[in-house]
Amino acid sequence: MTDLSGTARPNPSRSRDRAGRRVGYGEGRQALLRAAVRVVARRGLRHLTYRAVAQEAGVTHGLVVHHFGSRDALIEEALAYAVRTSVSSSLLEPGSGRVEDFAAGLSELVEADPDLQAFQYELLLEARRRPELREQVRALYDGYRAATERELSRILPEDAGPALTRLVFSALDGLVLYQLTLGGAGDTDEAVGALRELLRGMAREHTEHAR
Repeated sequence: MTDLSGTARPNPSRSRDRAGRRVGYGEGRQALLRAAVRVVARRGLRHLTYRAVAQEAGVTHGLVVHHFGSRDALIEEALAYAVRTSVSSSLLEPGSGRVEDFAAGLSELVEADPDLQAFQYELLLEARRRPELREQVRALYDGYRAATERELSRILPEDAGPALTRLVFSALDGLVLYQLTLGGAGDTDEAVGALRELLRGMAREHTEHAR
């Protein structure tokens, strides 16, 4: 896609927010990435423009032009930001090996930042149409699955394996999507509880067969 601004890049030292405060390079970039996530999550990818992001972040339009230079760059960097933020804050791998800790707080994570979760689903669908986004989207989901597999292998007497990992992660991913669109935190908590019971049963079965 082409640059949507139609304007020359401004001097970054003149970039200010709505209150007239000077916005530093690093500070402005992170604020714009967070704003891009909110715009896509709430209005869809087709509404992601320089002006929409600037309005959402409360900064000048020129600051967005300066930092990203093209709409494609803005999309790709917002996706990279989501990858870094989501994987690092994931609750899939508490590291304790205790089934009661697995996916603890999942519903609260969705409630705390629903825009970040919705953004990921928007970009997941967009990656079907734009192959250049697939690598980063795949990295996001590979990170989720790897964390899930490591924790399941702590919970279960034998390694979880890719098939069980995909099954368990897909269940959790579906719960997040359902909570974002149709359900509530209570629905997610109840389903996670049922998933934990299944994992407990699997752990007991493995142990009994090993005797």
